[in-house]
Amino acid sequence: MTGTEDHEDAATYGATAQAAIRRPGMWWGRKGIAAKVEAYTRISFHLFPVAQLVTALLSLTPVPARSALPVAGAVLVHVVLGLRLTGQALDWVAGRRAQPRRLLCAYVACGFAGAAIAALVLVKLPDAPPATYYTACAGTYVLFLAFGCGLGVLVLRTHRQSLVAVAVATFGGWLLGSALLPAPAAAALALSTLLSAGGLTLASRFSVWLLQAVYELDEARHTRARLAVAEERLRFGRDLHDVLGRNLSVIALKSELAVRLARRERPEAVEQMAEVQRIAQESQREVREVVRGYREADLYTELLGAKGVLSAAGITCTVTGTPTGLPRPVQAALAWVVREAVTNVLRHGSAAHCRIALTVAPAGPRPKDRPAVAELTVENDGVPSATAGSPGSPGSPGSPGGHGLAGLRERLAAEQGTLEAGPAGKSAFRLVARVPVPADKAAEAGVPGEATEQARQELE
Repeated sequence: MTGTEDHEDAATYGATAQAAIRRPGMWWGRKGIAAKVEAYTRISFHLFPVAQLVTALLSLTPVPARSALPVAGAVLVHVVLGLRLTGQALDWVAGRRAQPRRLLCAYVACGFAGAAIAALVLVKLPDAPPATYYTACAGTYVLFLAFGCGLGVLVLRTHRQSLVAVAVATFGGWLLGSALLPAPAAAALALSTLLSAGGLTLASRFSVWLLQAVYELDEARHTRARLAVAEERLRFGRDLHDVLGRNLSVIALKSELAVRLARRERPEAVEQMAEVQRIAQESQREVREVVRGYREADLYTELLGAKGVLSAAGITCTVTGTPTGLPRPVQAALAWVVREAVTNVLRHGSAAHCRIALTVAPAGPRPKDRPAVAELTVENDGVPSATAGSPGSPGSPGSPGGHGLAGLRERLAAEQGTLEAGPAGKSAFRLVARVPVPADKAAEAGVPGEATEQARQELE
């Protein structure tokens, strides 16, 4: 990648960041898949303590205030610790901090203390309390143990430890209930604790497993991209070695021979140096061809790659039309358009559908000397209407369209082409590139290479 392309990427990223700051409501759409799963998991687990608080307060509504206040206070402390434990536990799962063992111990201890307070309230109820009193305090008792176990397992490493945690919560609840309540009531509370804690533990472990799987898949995707870049660099290095290795060896030998001949004042030294000059110029030309071959974009490959990349990002992509018969300069110019357009689709907005259409048709009623026009259209949804056509936004009609689109206009201008970019409806964005196709250059399309032919077959 050249310095100019790095500058363009940096400028585009800066514009995207500024747009995101101006539009905080777009924070979810701009997240990657791994970040979305993590955010969803965090929100879900932070709702667990909130659900415990709401359920406990609603359950304690019929209980007298003198008996309900201690239990409500214990619930509030347990919920605060649960919220803090949830955040630190998920950070630990993501590998961003150490295991919060002390906070886990405090949370579990608070859970058992709250369950003990709820059991004492049950003991101190009148001899013939209303059924709602008993149900409220018993439910609060189970909430302490069930949520304490369900959130506590987020900090545990293995499934076996989670099963032990469920067993400890159930046995501890039964033991605590047996010390303060009749045996049937203690057994009923223990069974309720087992079912509730087991269900929450299963949900927590599955969510953690899913989050870790997403992390690993995301890391594997980045590793695959880095390996692809490394492989391309190695291939480029091998090609340069094949091109320059022999020529540089010949140049070294002939230069040495020319030096020896010059010391003897032989006229053949001039011939040898002229040969060295010729080989050096040939090497320079071959290197330029190698670099040009790597920098030239192939339209078949870009269309196939765009479909694969967008599909991998969860965007439905449809591609119509093939570049068969187009001259190579036209294909190269339109291939850069596809590459930049796909980059913008991935970076801006949260597209769900993208359409890429390539057509070659006469530009209306025309005389024979007017060339046909190759038209490439890339249209995607997921662009807020408030930003799609605002001045300064990428590709807006009232601005140059950003460094990337400005570079495309320069490439297309070299082929007498044009580029239009702007909103297409309420939440859609459309980019249209048109390049004239001279009839006398149709033969320049040539025979496609092996990679191009494979891409063409997969695209068709």
